[in-house]
Amino acid sequence: MSETKGLAFWKHKTLEEMTQAEWESLCDGCAKCCMNKIEDADTGEIFATRVACQLLDLKSCRCSDYARRQQFVPDCRRLTPALVRTLVWLPRTCAYRLLAEGRDLPRWHPLISDDPDSVHKAGVSVRGKVIAEREGMDLEDFIVDWLL
Repeated sequence: MSETKGLAFWKHKTLEEMTQAEWESLCDGCAKCCMNKIEDADTGEIFATRVACQLLDLKSCRCSDYARRQQFVPDCRRLTPALVRTLVWLPRTCAYRLLAEGRDLPRWHPLISDDPDSVHKAGVSVRGKVIAEREGMDLEDFIVDWLL
């Protein structure tokens, strides 16, 4: 019998070893990564805003067109194991970041709780805390420090 039989896949697989379905299931649906960010041109510092991507469904905290999101939002990043290890703006609660750093998933994560709404019940998601993107808005007016 395999030592890993019965263990959660994220406990015995590296990010690179995961299937596409396993990889996608790591997303807890918090939508923190779907908030617009500003990069200081001089320092490279990243600032998070409470302004959601135009494709984010603010109620479900899911992308309204995930499969084609890069057609509509060209700077939307497709996460990969290598990229996860370099992005400084991934939230501290992000499962991809946690696993890349050798940490485990929190108990509110849907893979642990078996409840897709547990991220919202735990107050970790952006549900009810953010606004929709509007043309002409000045993102600097919406910088927050609670996202990253």
